[in-house]
Amino acid sequence: QVQLVESGGGLVQAGGSLRLSCAASGRTISSDSMGWFRQAPGKEREFVACISWSGGSTYYTDSVEGRFTISRDNAKNTLYLQMNSLKPEDTAVYYCAIGDWKNLRLSDYHGMDYWGKGTLVTVSS
Repeated sequence: QVQLVESGGGLVQAGGSLRLSCAASGRTISSDSMGWFRQAPGKEREFVACISWSGGSTYYTDSVEGRFTISRDNAKNTLYLQMNSLKPEDTAVYYCAIGDWKNLRLSDYHGMDYWGKGTLVTVSS
């Protein structure tokens, strides 16, 4: 059974930083494309960033470009999201996912194969 478990969320002031982790079990992720999505209260889930199986290709939504960095450690079966210069509008539950690279690049959360349960990030002004 594949499990993705996010951690690292919390409360931070605007301008601060957090590092999210997504630990995978039940599956070796070294061949998987993966991504981060987020969902704010009352809003639809949205794409944040994705990374290819090797880590050689990354893609970000415009609102986080230059502030967030997605990375992975296949030896640790773990995905990361470094979030800097956080803004109140970044407040959301953050989810990691495994999915097809095409769907990730299309920001299509409906096309993901596996999801974690999420970790809450709250940015205060």
